[in-house]
Amino acid sequence: MKPQFKLTAFGLLLFSAITAGAQTAVPVALDSCRSLAIHNNKQIRIAEEKIRAAGYTRSVARAAYLPAIDFSGTYLYSSNHTSLLDSDRYLPIMAFNSATGKYEPKVVMQPDGTPLMNPETGLPVFAETALLPKSELEKDMHNVFALGFTLTQPVYMGGEIRALNKIAHYGEEMQKSLRDQAVQDVTYAVDEAYWLVVSLSEKQKLAKKFCELIEEMRRNVEAMLQAGVATQSDMLQTDVRYNEASLDLMRVENGLSLARMALAEVCGLPVDTQMTLADELAPQNPMETPMPEAVDMQQVFSRRNDLAALRAAHSALLGKEKVAMASMLPKVGLTASYLWTNPNINNGFANSFAGGFHAGVAVTVPLWHWGGNYNKYRAAKSEALAFELTIEDAEEKVTLQVRQARFKYSEAFNTYAKAESSIRAAEQNLANAEEGFKEGVMTMTDVNAAQTAWLKAFSEKIDAEIGIRLCRSYLTKVMGLPL
Repeated sequence: MKPQFKLTAFGLLLFSAITAGAQTAVPVALDSCRSLAIHNNKQIRIAEEKIRAAGYTRSVARAAYLPAIDFSGTYLYSSNHTSLLDSDRYLPIMAFNSATGKYEPKVVMQPDGTPLMNPETGLPVFAETALLPKSELEKDMHNVFALGFTLTQPVYMGGEIRALNKIAHYGEEMQKSLRDQAVQDVTYAVDEAYWLVVSLSEKQKLAKKFCELIEEMRRNVEAMLQAGVATQSDMLQTDVRYNEASLDLMRVENGLSLARMALAEVCGLPVDTQMTLADELAPQNPMETPMPEAVDMQQVFSRRNDLAALRAAHSALLGKEKVAMASMLPKVGLTASYLWTNPNINNGFANSFAGGFHAGVAVTVPLWHWGGNYNKYRAAKSEALAFELTIEDAEEKVTLQVRQARFKYSEAFNTYAKAESSIRAAEQNLANAEEGFKEGVMTMTDVNAAQTAWLKAFSEKIDAEIGIRLCRSYLTKVMGLPL
C-alpha cells in the first residue's frame, strides 16, 4: 500500500460514521479528510488507471525482444485451370553417340548428307520425338489452401526496440509522478478547505461573543438611560450596532455552511454531510516550524513531482530521437515457418495437404529516402532540445516559487505577532472606552470605534493563525516535501 493511501481504511470507516447520522460527534482530523479526499478523488483514480495502461505498454515493449509466433490461413478460389503449356510439345528422343560420348538427338538427313532443317524454327527435323500433351500438364487450381506457422526473431533493429522500451519505462515513471502530483494537489486543496472551515468556525464564535458584548452594552445603556446619564441617541446607536452584529453573525454562519459543503465536496462526500473538525473543538496556536537558512534547490528539484514528470517526458523524447536514428540503420531478423498447401506443390499439385519447413534471414538496409528519415531524426532532436529549455524554465519558476513561499511563511509569523499585540491594545482600548462612557467622558461613537477595533483585532488574529498553517502547507508543497 502506498504511503499516501495509508489512511484510506480509517477514512472509509469515518465516512460510514459520518453518513450514519446528520451530525457526527466524532471529531474529524485533517489527516482523515486528506485520506477521504485521496480515496474519492476521480482525478487520482484516473491517474492510477493511466499508470496501469503505461505498465501494459511497457510489457508490450518488452515483448518485442522475444520471438513472435503467428498462424495464418489462406483460401483462394480461381475460375480457371492452371496449365504449364500453351500447346502440345514434341521432345526429341536422345541416343548415345559412342564417338562423342554424349546423348544426341536423331535427325532426318537429306540425300546430300546434311540435316533437314525446319524453316519455321531454324532447327533440325528430328527423326524420333516424344509427345508432351498440354492436357497432361493442366492442374485443378480452383480451390487453393495455404496454412502455416511463422516464427520471427528480431536480431538487430538499429536500437529501436531498446529505445521503445526506454520510452515505455519513462512513460510509466511520468504517469507515477503525475499521480503523486495529483495527490499533493488534492491534499493541499483539503488543507485550504479544512482551515477555511476552522477559520469561519472561530469567526462564528467571535461574532457570537461580539453580539454578547453588544447585548451587554445595550443593557448598560438602557440602565444608564433610565438613570438619565445616557441619551436616546445612545440607545439607538446601540440597537443599530446590535443589528449589524447579528447580520454579521448570520453572514459568518452562512459562509461556514458553504465552507463545510466545499470541504465535503473536496473529500468526496455528499455536500450535506456535517462534520465536526478536530481543530474546531480545540484550536491551538500555530507553532513555528524551523525554516532552514539555505535551501538546496537541486534537492528541491529532485523532490518535485511535476519536475520529475517533465524529466521523464524529456527522457522519453530522447528515446524518440533514438527511434528516429534507428530508421536510418540496417535491420536484421530471422524467420522460420512450416507451411501446408493444397494442392500439394511437392507431389504434382495433387489435391492433398503437404507441408515443409522453411528458414531464412531478412536484412533491410535503408539507402535513399530523399532525406525523410534524417529530417525525422533532426525533428526529434530539436523537440528534445526544446523540452530541455522547458525544464530549465520550470526550474526557474520553482526557484521563484520557493523564495516567495519562504517569504510569505516568515511574513505570516510577523503578522501573527502583530495581531497578538493588537489584541492586547484593542482589549485595553475597549475597556477604557466602556469605562469612559459610563463616566460620561466618552461618547457612544468612541465605544463603537473601540468595539470595531476589538473585533478587527481578533478577526485578524484568526486570519493570521490560519495563514501560518496554509503558508506552512504551501511551503512544504513547493519544496516537494510530503504534506
